[in-house]
Amino acid sequence: VGKKDDIISVAFDSPYPQEAAGVVNTVVDSYIKYHSLRKQTTVSKVLDILQKEKVKRDRELSDKYEEMVQFTRENGVVSFDNQGGNVVFQKLIKLSEALTEAQLMTIEAQADYEAVKAIADDPAQVKQFAAALPTVGVRIFINDTETQLQSELRNAEIELKNTRYHVTEEHPAVKALHTKIDYIKSDLKAEMKKFADTYIEVMRQRWRTAKQKEQTLLVSFQIQRRQAQDSGVKAAEYSMLQSELGRTERICKILDDRIKELNVTEDTGALNISILEVARPATGPSRPQKTRIMAIALILGLMFGGALALVRDWMDIRLRSADEVSAILGVPVLGVIPTMTDVRTITAHGRQAWLNFKPVAFGLCQRIHTIISTGIAGSRAKTTGVISPTSDGDIGKQDIAVRGQKVHIKPKSVIAEAYRTIRTAVFFGVPRGEARTILITSPDAGDGKSTLVSNLAIAMAQAGQKTLILDADFRKPMQHNIFEFENNRGLSGVLAGTIALQDAIQAGPIEELDILSCGPEVPNPSEILNSDAFAEILKEQLTKHYDRIIIDSPPIGPVADSQILAAICDITLLVLRAEKSTRKHSVAARDVLLSVGGRLLGAIVNDVPRKHGRYGYYSGYGYYRGYGYYGDREKKEAAVV
Repeated sequence: VGKKDDIISVAFDSPYPQEAAGVVNTVVDSYIKYHSLRKQTTVSKVLDILQKEKVKRDRELSDKYEEMVQFTRENGVVSFDNQGGNVVFQKLIKLSEALTEAQLMTIEAQADYEAVKAIADDPAQVKQFAAALPTVGVRIFINDTETQLQSELRNAEIELKNTRYHVTEEHPAVKALHTKIDYIKSDLKAEMKKFADTYIEVMRQRWRTAKQKEQTLLVSFQIQRRQAQDSGVKAAEYSMLQSELGRTERICKILDDRIKELNVTEDTGALNISILEVARPATGPSRPQKTRIMAIALILGLMFGGALALVRDWMDIRLRSADEVSAILGVPVLGVIPTMTDVRTITAHGRQAWLNFKPVAFGLCQRIHTIISTGIAGSRAKTTGVISPTSDGDIGKQDIAVRGQKVHIKPKSVIAEAYRTIRTAVFFGVPRGEARTILITSPDAGDGKSTLVSNLAIAMAQAGQKTLILDADFRKPMQHNIFEFENNRGLSGVLAGTIALQDAIQAGPIEELDILSCGPEVPNPSEILNSDAFAEILKEQLTKHYDRIIIDSPPIGPVADSQILAAICDITLLVLRAEKSTRKHSVAARDVLLSVGGRLLGAIVNDVPRKHGRYGYYSGYGYYRGYGYYGDREKKEAAVV
């Protein structure tokens, strides 16, 4: 139901159409009676004020009569001559009459102002008051704008009702009409408020003006009365008594007339309310509104789905796509390495059990990581390394060798092509000659960096680059296992002076590839890598004989070895494992490398499932599978074998 508007719509829901229409019509009738009563109540307030003033003036008139009788008895009427020709008395009489009129105006203006002030919060009631008590004509405040707005509102309400018979509430036409009606109501409300404020201010100014006029006339009257007393005290006093008596009589008469007028107004209680349309029984049900319910359900479903997606994104702290890697780290993704599932030396049943258990195991590890925090990255990485299909854990030297030499053993495989893609990115990512020493590192253990080192070195050697693999991971060396030789000679012996550099370097399985393993275990790897001797060997000796020196290093998180190597190498590649590497550890690794002045060329995502679309390169566009570049040929060769 609308409030403080010229048009009010009344609706009632009921399973019985006839009853609903009857209730609405009864409510409208009661509303009209209620407003009539409110108008009568407003008139009653003014009437009460005037009646109180009338009692006061009647008492004053009675006192004047008694005073006049007493004065006549004491002085005798025959002793006073007619003062009609006396200028002082004539002026005094005129001032007395003017003062009487001013007092009446003040009383009436004050009564009207106090009454309208009591209803100042209700502009509609102020307007009704102005119409019922036209002391100050209401027509001077009614402008064309208000009349036009009322007409527009009635037309818009009727148009809205007609439109609802043809379309639903969600239709643009209905919404537009609702908006139009709201604007018109707002403008009309503002016009009514403006009228109320203006009318109240006019009534206040009218009261103040009448009061000021009364005070001015009172002062003049008192002055003139003293003058009359000086010229004829008794005559003036008698005339004054007559004047005051006459003035009081007139005030009482005017109050009587005003009270009678208000009594008539109170009895009529007229109110300008018209019923535009009488309620009639509806021809069809008004609810349930199936379209509206379905729209609300759809919106709530979309909101719930969006919230669920946001919660899932907040809880999953892994880097889940190549785009996310680039956005979070601010470096390009140089390539992705698919999962190596064809090199495990396990039984057929064991292999199937592993493939079934792998998603569950990885999901469990990630949930445990999310719940307990990221503070145990080393332990988690170690556990993941055991069950990962391409980790560098202890899963058999033969498998390590096959995986680490994938580019050499299966040069036409999808995985080999992935490593050649990374080789191309390194070749063209920096100017020629500025990437001779390349550091391969990762945020955590088990990310597959050692496998990347060996395969990338083989790919570069196959491209005619004189390449050296330098195993600087004294904590957990892997290159001697990949290329299947003993780790009894290597970098530690060269730095200790027990073996010459040429004797420590061993030939690789292909031409242009050599390996310098880390050698026997040393107690202080960080100090050795940070020594001048190691920098001299790397920069002065090895770079003179090799086009590319690819360095395998420990992960960044646990130790400082990678930071030392990043500071002296030309470029650094950061290895991340799909579905394992987290945002926090990856960003921390990047910041550590940049803090020591390392030149981070880009990131490489390892162990990407073959049909994982988030990393784009293998399933999103089918780079290798969709065009049959190598996959078809491998299948044919396998069939022949």
